[in-house]
Amino acid sequence: MANIQIGDRFSREYTFTAERVREFSLAAGDDNPLHLDPEVAAASQYGGLIASGTHTTALMLGLTASHFSKLVSVVGKRFTVELKRAVPADAVVSIEWEIVQLTPRPGRSGRVAHLEGALVDKATGEICVKAVGEVVIEI
Repeated sequence: MANIQIGDRFSREYTFTAERVREFSLAAGDDNPLHLDPEVAAASQYGGLIASGTHTTALMLGLTASHFSKLVSVVGKRFTVELKRAVPADAVVSIEWEIVQLTPRPGRSGRVAHLEGALVDKATGEICVKAVGEVVIEI
């Protein structure tokens, strides 16, 4: 039986590259030139290619699934994401989550793990993405 508790934290590091940013953007159907065209992006307020919000969000949600699925059966329930600042296409980031609450599911099996997370640019220490979420875990 997995020992999942309030206060548990998990994280991973991820390195963006221009190629990863372009590939993800195209795969997600996002043809915004800020993710694809170095010349357009260089002339923008960002000064270069930036990762799409779907890219950063997918990495954050993917980490929750990857982490919990090694311990228990898990499905996502709800996530709210705040995109606070652009993520440069060459950024190295830390994706971090904490379990802030565990609640039972009356009349149903499992518990809901309530999470708070952030995607942080390691070079600047700035939070680029903040999120809260809930996953249903079956222990």
